[in-house]
Amino acid sequence: MAETAVDLTVPPLADLHRRRSEKWALHDGDVLSLTVAEMDFPIAAPIREALFATIERNDLGYALPGAPALAEALVGFADRRLGWAVDPEQVTVVPDVMVGLIELCRAIAAPGHAVAFASPGYPPFFVEFQAAGFRVVTVDLDSQGKIDLEALDSVLARRVAAFVLSNPHNPTGHVATREELARLAERCAAAETWVLADEIHAPLVFPGAEHIPWLEVSDAAREYGVALTSASKAFNLAALKTAFIVTAAERSREMVKRLPAQHDHASLLGTIAAEVAFTAGDTWLEAVVGQLQLNRTQLAADLAAHLPQVDWIPPQATYLAWVNCTPLGLGDEPASAFLAHGRVALGRGLDYGQAGAGYVRLNFATSPTHLRDAVRRMARTVER
Repeated sequence: MAETAVDLTVPPLADLHRRRSEKWALHDGDVLSLTVAEMDFPIAAPIREALFATIERNDLGYALPGAPALAEALVGFADRRLGWAVDPEQVTVVPDVMVGLIELCRAIAAPGHAVAFASPGYPPFFVEFQAAGFRVVTVDLDSQGKIDLEALDSVLARRVAAFVLSNPHNPTGHVATREELARLAERCAAAETWVLADEIHAPLVFPGAEHIPWLEVSDAAREYGVALTSASKAFNLAALKTAFIVTAAERSREMVKRLPAQHDHASLLGTIAAEVAFTAGDTWLEAVVGQLQLNRTQLAADLAAHLPQVDWIPPQATYLAWVNCTPLGLGDEPASAFLAHGRVALGRGLDYGQAGAGYVRLNFATSPTHLRDAVRRMARTVER
């Protein structure tokens, strides 16, 4: 299926509010929402066509066990876009990355055992691991968004069953170097701690940074590691539940074999969309990354012009900006003030851990017009 011309036209605010996703349905019609990690751009034309064709043939049953065509599509995409050699025999389909992480933790740890991750971190990490019966331990990031190795050593000394690695990192957008990842792999292997690498944002790395797949780092990373990914973030398909667990060593493969089968909980629409994304979505993806790069540049300029007090490091990947608003004097929850007085919804920093006090997460995967309006709304909040 050939890629057609890429349309990244974002609708006006009123049309965005017709959408029923959490990002838009949660707020009043005058609110500009830059919260949940989904893009405002239209999905890729080949994916849209494939989904329409699926509906037209009334093909809404259960997903095929094993999904061999989907695994092969992932193999090709990973090799072509990420420099990652994936063995299709070591690909396991799950509904989404979070489900995969929970099931992996159940396979390698008993209730009450510790699961660690870097903080600030993805909000469901704080909630869902605890709900599954695990003890949550966090590791600090340094001022550049890198894992603090002394803090990591201290945590690993407390017998951590698994370390969940966000690679690239959400919310900071930091892309770890091979050296950073190798040091992490060495330490975790020495402590016999599994590393569960969430690489869902890997296709959204900007020029100047390089994503290193966890399973390409070292023998230690492969022996004590598992990677999880999906088409959902890169191709804006969060509603279509399909993700992957990938292994690259016998030890990890045997562990994954113990997981309960999850393919029938994944969405058939999701498997079809992911297969098309991985085989015919490159042109769309390149256009999106290009637009996100332009948006990141514009955001930097607009913040400098209208909110020069804020502190942030432009992300190396993702479409998420982690912005320190403490200098604005809006307290620990500046997102509340921006919503109440500027009518712009941003991610609440404290949802990402105590390290997020005074921060907001801003999703810049929208039109330049909406992005500029968002910064001006934030500035009006401060000026009042």
